[in-house]
Amino acid sequence: MAAPTAPAPAAAVPFDVRRRAWLTDLPLLLVAVFWGGSYLAAKGITTSHTVVAVLVLRFALVVPVLVAAGWKGLRALTGAQWRGAALLGLILAGIFLLETYGVVHTSATNAGLIISLTMIFTPLAEAAVTRTAPSRGFLGAAALSVAGVVLLTQGAGFTAPSLGDLLILLAALARTVHVLAMARTKAVRSADSLSLTTVQLGTAVLVFAALSAAGGGTTPWAAALDFGPREWAGLVFLSVCCTLFAFFVQMWAVRRTSASRVSLLLGTEPLWAALAGIALAGDRPGALGLAGAVLVLAGTAWGRRSADTAAQ
Repeated sequence: MAAPTAPAPAAAVPFDVRRRAWLTDLPLLLVAVFWGGSYLAAKGITTSHTVVAVLVLRFALVVPVLVAAGWKGLRALTGAQWRGAALLGLILAGIFLLETYGVVHTSATNAGLIISLTMIFTPLAEAAVTRTAPSRGFLGAAALSVAGVVLLTQGAGFTAPSLGDLLILLAALARTVHVLAMARTKAVRSADSLSLTTVQLGTAVLVFAALSAAGGGTTPWAAALDFGPREWAGLVFLSVCCTLFAFFVQMWAVRRTSASRVSLLLGTEPLWAALAGIALAGDRPGALGLAGAVLVLAGTAWGRRSADTAAQ
């Protein structure tokens, strides 16, 4: 009689399966790192007079590539889909304006952490629209996140939040509106992701170009002429890494892993924003600010888990 063998652990996962999961996870994690660094990059190349010009340049580099990659899909869009995507693009333009003006007037650390409140605002807004009460756990997570933002924006003492903090908070609310509008605009539900993104970004570029033509700031041409190697590197990083690479990685990854796993990995963005701001920009949030940063990260992580549990 052969000696009995120990049973394999029930939860054992073959090495090749784990390896494929990590090959999917790593690009997504890199996207989160890029997004976390985008606040510092935007702050480094933008002033209050060049916000619109930088936005025109950033997305003017991206939209032609998206159009070329998805030309067939764009031609297949219906009139209703074009209108729906354009409406979403107007909201998106507002988000980028609020975020970019906001990061000019606050720290990269604050910007990256405050914008993460979108993960709390969106389920709360959905609950209000559908008239369903959120779970106690989620309400606790929301309270924790709000308390964290209050501490984060105080720095070394209890003072009024800066203009930049308030603008980033409005951007988080605008992101929530964008998510709800995308979910509730019937015309765009059947549109492919590439075409939808292209129309939205194209609409946003038109808004930025119109604002630039109306005056009141540096023109994109003048801003480009004033850019040195550092500014161009920052612009390419925002355009190629934070937009093109990020979009195509998400499209690629969502076919190879679960939506919750994608959300979990991309949800680490505020952590990387805080690390970039503290390590590279010399942000010093103080003891209260650090405590607030921890509360924001803990609250958004708790809120994401609570929302995922409620959705199951």
